[in-house]
Amino acid sequence: MKHYGLIGRSLKHSFSQTFFTEYFNSKNIEARYHLIELEDLSQQADLLSGKYSGLNVTIPYKEEIIPYLDELSDVAKTIGAINVIEFRNGKKIGHNTDAFGFHQSIKPFLTNKHERAVIFGTGGASKAVEYVLKLIGLEVIFISRTPNGENQFDYNEVNKHMLNACKLIVNTTPVGTFPNVDNCIDIPFENLTEDHLVIDLIYNPARTNFLLKSEQNGATTLNGLSMLREQALKSWVIWNEHD
Repeated sequence: MKHYGLIGRSLKHSFSQTFFTEYFNSKNIEARYHLIELEDLSQQADLLSGKYSGLNVTIPYKEEIIPYLDELSDVAKTIGAINVIEFRNGKKIGHNTDAFGFHQSIKPFLTNKHERAVIFGTGGASKAVEYVLKLIGLEVIFISRTPNGENQFDYNEVNKHMLNACKLIVNTTPVGTFPNVDNCIDIPFENLTEDHLVIDLIYNPARTNFLLKSEQNGATTLNGLSMLREQALKSWVIWNEHD
């Protein structure tokens, strides 16, 4: 039996184990998927020794784990964050399927009104989102608690003019994730319109306060579940394409 797993810090509410367990059962695949909680990456040596046939990586290790790997795919190298580890020919290879998953999930919703985007957060997931949006020709700005650079702004700088100019809004932060469902990024939601597409990469709960408040002001909304499915299936392809 092969073993796969997800490396992260707090995984009690992760959907990945359920997804892969159901996938294995539906395909009659003899495999198990484990949730691997680490307080820090000093505990990673045993995990990367090859006892797993493939690993996923989530918050907060998508960037931190890179120095422990032997190679990165071209996409992962460009993004600077990974969420998949492949073991091949004795090497640990980092991939990024978040970008693929995000691209697949937003395709049906993009219109010609979505020329500019605001991304909340500057972590590993935000880098995959930025990669995809720039690839399809959108201008991107970031909102951060610690803005650094000309295209980064503080949360208190989000205003009517910014939201009028940016019709695509993506939350890549964990704010509002179960069990802290009452938490919500504070922006002037009243400035959203039916032309806005608001995406929250959170999938538990299915509709965060961020999405609910956006819907109340007419915006089209999308959570992170379809992105999760797409990136997970792409992970499976990577782990098995050389078998």
